[in-house]
Amino acid sequence: MLAEGLVAGAVVTAALDMYTCADILVRGRATSELPSKVVQKLAERVRFTTFAQDDSEPVNNRRSGAGALVGYGVGLGAGLAYACIRPKVSWLPWPIAGVILGAVTLVMSKGSATALGATNWSTWSASDWISDLVPRTLYGLTTAWVVENFRQ
Repeated sequence: MLAEGLVAGAVVTAALDMYTCADILVRGRATSELPSKVVQKLAERVRFTTFAQDDSEPVNNRRSGAGALVGYGVGLGAGLAYACIRPKVSWLPWPIAGVILGAVTLVMSKGSATALGATNWSTWSASDWISDLVPRTLYGLTTAWVVENFRQ
């Protein structure tokens, strides 16, 4: 289970990163500042004042790097958690399990960002929701598929 989960998490995290870069390329949008904001809010909570209060370019860059690393950790962790839980819900068809996983990762990541005050779901437009739902659904489906087909 450990290998399945880590491989699935690594594959889909890389795929999600590529999807995000392609979305930036196609729509011409800026990169998301949310991961950096989450790191800043977490730093404020633990009173790590340099990350929390300093807005110099090097510190902003460090927050950005830390935010990306947190994203990789979440991606690997969700893949691992799914691989561990999957045998207990093997009766559930993998595509449904994948969609559920995508929804859970969306709620956990954006829910925690909302709880920290880094974003506010109530201000999101339909476009904002779609731009998060599509890649999260793809993340969940791909994770489920990789786990299902790991040993075949």
